[in-house]
Amino acid sequence: MDISNKKHFLTVKDYSVSKEIFDLYYDEKLDMLITHPQPSLENLGKYYESVDYISHTDSKRSLFEKAYHFVKNIALKNKLNLINELQPGKGRILDIGAGTGDFLSVAKENGWQTIGVEPSEKAKGIAKNKGVSFVEQTSILENHSFDVISMWHVLEHVPNLDNQIKELKRLLKPNGTLIIAVPNFKSFDAKHYGKFWAAYDVPIHFWHFSKKAIQQLFGNENMKLEKVLPMKFDSFYVSLLSEKYKTGNMNFVKAFFIGLQSNWKAKHDFEYSSHIYILKNS
Repeated sequence: MDISNKKHFLTVKDYSVSKEIFDLYYDEKLDMLITHPQPSLENLGKYYESVDYISHTDSKRSLFEKAYHFVKNIALKNKLNLINELQPGKGRILDIGAGTGDFLSVAKENGWQTIGVEPSEKAKGIAKNKGVSFVEQTSILENHSFDVISMWHVLEHVPNLDNQIKELKRLLKPNGTLIIAVPNFKSFDAKHYGKFWAAYDVPIHFWHFSKKAIQQLFGNENMKLEKVLPMKFDSFYVSLLSEKYKTGNMNFVKAFFIGLQSNWKAKHDFEYSSHIYILKNS
């Protein structure tokens, strides 16, 4: 994406893998940030090569990982309740960036027809052992074949944003539901930690969205933003990692306080650490 007419917003570091420096540029029209430079598809994989990339493992080596998986189990129940509320009759669901398959596994057990897409062979192998089915790429799937499509913290990782949104439009049934969960750079914890905010996660996060950005980007494809929901646990998780990047250790007490403060402030301005966007296809 051309950043020549974009305003420089912040210089940030890849703390988890490469230690390289990247810049964030602000797109005023869309009210979103763009990571620059963005790695090529050939080089992208190396930026995921971290033992701490927790969504690609079921590991419970530390107190932090055990806490993550405890919270994840609560989140899975909430996600299942959400899709059942949005689509009481159930149907077909596609999860893009399915990771180790926990969400699709619980959805399948609950009566959904499930399919996943996941680029990580390691994560996909774990998911297959849970009975999750995959396709290599969405292009082989039929037009308008899904009642629900979900991307849980995945859209920010997609290199070609416009193409991905068009593909989601193609795959969704008329009146189908799209669920997008992404970090929010306008949250209190993002402002508090600044260049140390873990959810910038450069360079594997190409894009950093606001509510306005989601509404405009999907509105261009005639998908209507119907509801925005908070992800309240994210402020604590992100604050823990941000403390680690800033000070060298996680500082559980301080991170908990910042996470709590972020959620409290978001009660008034609805700028949570992460949001779930519910969109309807026309």
